[in-house]
Amino acid sequence: MAARFIVEADGGSRGNPGPAGYGAVVRDGDTGQIVAEAAEFIGHATNNVAEYKGLIAGLKAARELDPDASVDVRMDSKLVVEQMSGRWKIKHPDMQPLAAEARAVLPRGRVTYTWIPRERNKDADRLANEAMDAGKAGRQWEPRKPAALAASSADAVADEPPLETATPKAGWAAPADLGTPTTFVLLRHGETPLTPEKRFSGSGGSDPELSDKGRWQAERAAEALAARGSIQAVVASPMRRTRQTAETVAARLGLEVRYEDGLREVDFGDWEGLTFAEVRERYPDDLSAWLGSAKAKPTGSAESFTTLTHRAGVARDKIIARYAGKTVLVVSHVSPIKTLVRLAIGAPPDSMYRMELSAASICAVQYYADGNASLRLLNDTSHLR
Repeated sequence: MAARFIVEADGGSRGNPGPAGYGAVVRDGDTGQIVAEAAEFIGHATNNVAEYKGLIAGLKAARELDPDASVDVRMDSKLVVEQMSGRWKIKHPDMQPLAAEARAVLPRGRVTYTWIPRERNKDADRLANEAMDAGKAGRQWEPRKPAALAASSADAVADEPPLETATPKAGWAAPADLGTPTTFVLLRHGETPLTPEKRFSGSGGSDPELSDKGRWQAERAAEALAARGSIQAVVASPMRRTRQTAETVAARLGLEVRYEDGLREVDFGDWEGLTFAEVRERYPDDLSAWLGSAKAKPTGSAESFTTLTHRAGVARDKIIARYAGKTVLVVSHVSPIKTLVRLAIGAPPDSMYRMELSAASICAVQYYADGNASLRLLNDTSHLR
């Protein structure tokens, strides 16, 4: 199974332009532990050039560890994040070849970009300054030995990744120059025979179809969404219940359904088909661990909420890139929808246990060009009354 890495990168210039350097760290995507570092003094350059060179170095370091890895790049440079995400054009001639070099390191589908505040990018910033200090002293930065690297990052490993997503803080209204937001209308699938019994039903179970009530719910959702008249595209999880729900709505809207595997439900392993009480009786320790940490996995499963967060974030960014400025119906499941909601508002992983998400309910999130996200609607079931 290919590795998942987090690359944090930064660059700086003392004078802008002036003496410049970059720094980058590669973290294990599951533990948050630093597994590689890179830094270099690059001479006279601008901040933006240094930031791009830090990005390239971080991606190359991740590729050296595993050429098949998926990478979540996190930077406090809004410019680089938005340009590499495809939401902002790259007009400066110095930036264009650097962006092209960064894109060539790993296939585009395996790299995502997330803006983080500067205080969450301290390690990369430290390395960039170490590189500039080394250049000022007439030498190049030297990496630490693996043992020292592991020891220094051990304290950073916690119950959740160092940062799963971050967005700048803002009020309800986005600045006028950010353009039209991309809107996700998040629709949970209708009921299946397992839904009213509150049984675990993920991507590793029987893949049930909609019940009669579930089909009725899908029809009501289709009517309500058609009445709103704003949906321009439909993207759905490939599982049977989401396909059936999405196809019902899409037929009413006159649209085709595009399927995205990253929107599927979590694999609940040996818990599939069981109620919460049955899981608590059979697997009490595993259930307690799962409720206490986003890294914990259901018994017999290879997927944690941390893993779900990564693939749901990748799916989100792919949909935003494809349908920028449009309103997209996203048909998915409880866990992926709750994950997208919590990432939009910057809530911790355990917030998922504090959200109610009914069958065939509707949520809405808007994404702006500067990385801001705004939750507009949560668990609306008015169309089912």
